[in-house]
Amino acid sequence: MTSVDEPARPHGNGRLRDAARTRAEILDVATQEFARVGYAGARVDDIAARTSTTKRMIYYYFGGKEQLFTAVLERAYGVIREAEQQLDVEHLDPVAAIRRLAELTFDHHEQHPDFIRLVSIENIHEAEHIAASEKLGRIGSPALDVIGRILASGRESGLFTADVDAVDLHAMISSFCFFRVANRHTFGALFGRDLVDPAQREHYRAMLGDMVIAYLTAERAAD
Repeated sequence: MTSVDEPARPHGNGRLRDAARTRAEILDVATQEFARVGYAGARVDDIAARTSTTKRMIYYYFGGKEQLFTAVLERAYGVIREAEQQLDVEHLDPVAAIRRLAELTFDHHEQHPDFIRLVSIENIHEAEHIAASEKLGRIGSPALDVIGRILASGRESGLFTADVDAVDLHAMISSFCFFRVANRHTFGALFGRDLVDPAQREHYRAMLGDMVIAYLTAERAAD
């Protein structure tokens, strides 16, 4: 793509603040647009029309639609990674710690439905944008380290009996939280139950923790 020269901007710190605000606004609108109509359906013209900037500025800051979508994914994953980094469960026993971690994922997915849509869209594209992103390749998941320590502590104390690693448990927790949001409408149409009904929120939140803990602590026959 032909390079786009930077439009005239204020100088100094004002220029940096203005650039940061512009990038953030573009990412906010792009997140909504990609989540609404998918990668294939989103148009840079429409995103520009919904911001206080121009298509030219979007190309300047991000390089194009593909790079913009990648930036949207990077920021979306960064939000949950930051929440994981701030999670403090070191003072809790293994059972309470796992429940707290499951609740964190539950709360995040419920509060960020656009994240669920973006991940669904990226799966349609076989994770090609994530695979090509150096930033996402480095970001990892702080939750895996936390889960690993909790599992080790639980096994050492004799509380946890399941032969499961951190990635398995992460998948188990995420699958329930993701399904609840992603499949809300189809599940409701088929079974007449809204999985994100506020009246049932605490029921499902507790059920997730109960399922995970029951699996980890179940009595198992000796080999």
